[in-house]
Amino acid sequence: MDEIETGYEALVRRIGEMDAEKKRLTDEIAGRRADLLAKMGAMAAPLIGHIGMNLLKKGKQDTKGEIFNAEYYREKMIILGKTEPVPYRPDDAQKKVIDQYCTLSERGEFFEVMYSSDGQIVDSYACPLSPADAVEIYGDEAMLMLYRALREYLAGEEETVAALGRTLEVIGEKNEG
Repeated sequence: MDEIETGYEALVRRIGEMDAEKKRLTDEIAGRRADLLAKMGAMAAPLIGHIGMNLLKKGKQDTKGEIFNAEYYREKMIILGKTEPVPYRPDDAQKKVIDQYCTLSERGEFFEVMYSSDGQIVDSYACPLSPADAVEIYGDEAMLMLYRALREYLAGEEETVAALGRTLEVIGEKNEG
């Protein structure tokens, strides 16, 4: 019976050690989330041109809320998160922020894009954002959204490649018959 108790005590002690090590590693990772986001952004940057979109920079708004005479940012971006907007834009304290997003550009740079509207003109301000600030403001959502964007892009690419393969099979069958 002593052998069972000794083995059981060792098992409980080992579980305690693993819990302590898990907590230590979790705390270390939590302190380095900005490093992880920066690395993820740099790795994803070459793909942003394919999966990103040109975000609205400025445009006029008609009475139905439709945008016309739109100008877009040159670089494509993906949106990684949204937060409660700050009251006013840093570039113009007269402009109230209505929407505020964390984005990643084709160059692997993070931005905070802030949109304002006076009812006739919608315009934005893209403020560079450090990975540390992105994590502080948007939390882990930025990393999760970046991961999801790449995963969804891969799924779409896999479907496209499979469809192209099936098309070649059909073309091959028609040429043979």
